[in-house]
Amino acid sequence: MELLAHLSTGALWSVFAVVVAVILFLDLFVFHKKSEEPSIKSTLTICASYMAIALLFGLFVIFEKGKDTGLLYYTGYLVEFSLSMDNIFVISLVFSALKIPSCYQHRVLFWGVLGAIMMRAIMILLGAQLVSSFHWILYVFSAFLIYTGVKMLMNKEEEHKDISENKVMKFLKRFMHVTPHLHGEHFFVKSGHKVIMTPLFLALMTIELMDVIFAVDSIPAIFLITQDIFVVYTSNIFAILGLRSLYFLLAAAVNRFVYLKQALSCVLIFIGMKIFLPYIGIEMTNWMSLSVTFFLLAFGIVASLIRTNHLTRVKKG
Repeated sequence: MELLAHLSTGALWSVFAVVVAVILFLDLFVFHKKSEEPSIKSTLTICASYMAIALLFGLFVIFEKGKDTGLLYYTGYLVEFSLSMDNIFVISLVFSALKIPSCYQHRVLFWGVLGAIMMRAIMILLGAQLVSSFHWILYVFSAFLIYTGVKMLMNKEEEHKDISENKVMKFLKRFMHVTPHLHGEHFFVKSGHKVIMTPLFLALMTIELMDVIFAVDSIPAIFLITQDIFVVYTSNIFAILGLRSLYFLLAAAVNRFVYLKQALSCVLIFIGMKIFLPYIGIEMTNWMSLSVTFFLLAFGIVASLIRTNHLTRVKKG
């Protein structure tokens, strides 16, 4: 009799749910009990903790579901984390446009994570149903990712220059009654007999809807990596948790990654092409897929830092 029996699928989901619940509880009631601007030290500690938990969970996946599935989890985590980088730029623009102070930004991001957990679950379940019923939809996903990647490479114009002109924010302002002033950390305030939303809630709703839009790229990408729902969802959620915690570190520096978009474009094209490689005699192992994805992203980040450091020296000189 084995000393350590493998867990059932239901137990795996239970372990994941407990881990996420503990993380969110500690985040809200221990690390951020008060609405205050987080220090760099505390932010670094929390970011490192989130990433360590995600990596350790990958080891748990390897133990329970095998090495190949674990590699798929790590690949999915890396891809989802990277594809969500644009979210940081959008979040920064939303907070800036609505003049949300740093001390209240974590509250918006925390509840945004809860919303993202639910929305991603719905989108992933719909995607899984599509893949299960129409396997050919994977080829549609592939073509969509290749098209998106090429479009990102060709499009050199800056996006989201004025978030106040964004269609999502315009739509929300049109159908929501929003007070022009903040009321502390409150999402809603009473005005006479009416309950009115504050800019804090408008920021939350804008970020949530923008996350859904970004998921249109990321969900097909993860389904082309694996159709294992457990791996798809857990890698998505750990990527979201880690990225939101990194916001306070990366918001000011995200513009330094000038070649990140090109690197992400190549990742999308690579993932989109993978399904067609066996037809030309190329077999791509999970190790190779993870290595190529990591190399493309690392190359884009390193090239970006070299470029921005060179421009900084030129300006000073």
